[in-house]
This record gives sequence, structure tokens and C-alpha cells, in this order.
Amino acid sequence: MEKTELERVQRYLRTLFGNPQIKVTARPKKKDSAEVYLGEEFIGVLYKDDEDDDLSYNFQMAILDSDLE
Repeated sequence: MEKTELERVQRYLRTLFGNPQIKVTARPKKKDSAEVYLGEEFIGVLYKDDEDDDLSYNFQMAILDSDLE
């Protein structure tokens, strides 16, 4: 993903969730996805989907059972 895309999605997520600590960063060896952090904690992966000329971004976050305790 391009730097401008990462910045646009980061700005959107910060506004949506009202949290300026959300960071979207490029993945070292992947061009179709990025990592999402809340402060220093990794919280999920953002995937770029541009099939059929319909661009979207999909955020995937796993919640472990041990996190709920």
C-alpha cells in the first residue's frame, strides 16, 4: 500500500473511533496490507481489496479468549 493510502485510512480510523493513537503502518514484505496499532499494541491487519474496480479496505482484528478475562 502506498504511503498516502496508509495516511488516509489512518486518518479515517482515528476520526471514526475518536482515538489519535491509532497507527497504520506498512508491512515489510506485503504490498496489499498494513498493520494497525493502538499506541504500541498491535491490534489487527488492514487488507486492500481492489478487485473489479471497486476499491475497499478490510480491517481484521482477532480477540483472544484470554484477552476477555
